[in-house]
Amino acid sequence: MPEKTTAPPRDYADVLDRLNSEFAGVHAEDTVARCVDAARQGALDVTGRATPDLVERIARQHLQVLAMAFAERG
Repeated sequence: MPEKTTAPPRDYADVLDRLNSEFAGVHAEDTVARCVDAARQGALDVTGRATPDLVERIARQHLQVLAMAFAERG
């Protein structure tokens, strides 16, 4: 079973930076960080590994869906 940690490793800092820039004004930085962490944990659970590029793609999709849901509510 993959090891679960409480904080994303440092190699996700670039992922956080890119996604924070991409979703600035849409999502708060803590929301982006939670999506990145959830994407990392999901990738570990499903595939046993969580490369930064995979985590970024998963987190981006989650953030896009959240943005659409918020737009529909507003």
